[in-house]
Amino acid sequence: MTVQLPLVFVLALVGYFGIRLFRPPIWLVVVLLLGGFLLADTFLAPAIDSGTRTGTEVVNGTND
Repeated sequence: MTVQLPLVFVLALVGYFGIRLFRPPIWLVVVLLLGGFLLADTFLAPAIDSGTRTGTEVVNGTND
């Protein structure tokens, strides 16, 4: 029996449990960045882009 999991799902699980159980080491940061690059090619990319732009505008105080 073969079980197939998307790589993005596996990376999300590794990131979630890594942050919950450990202080984030460098390898975990690299794994999460890789997950971000993989998500950039999915249907979630516009929502992620909009959310990060809005978040940086709020933090910087440049929202109009």
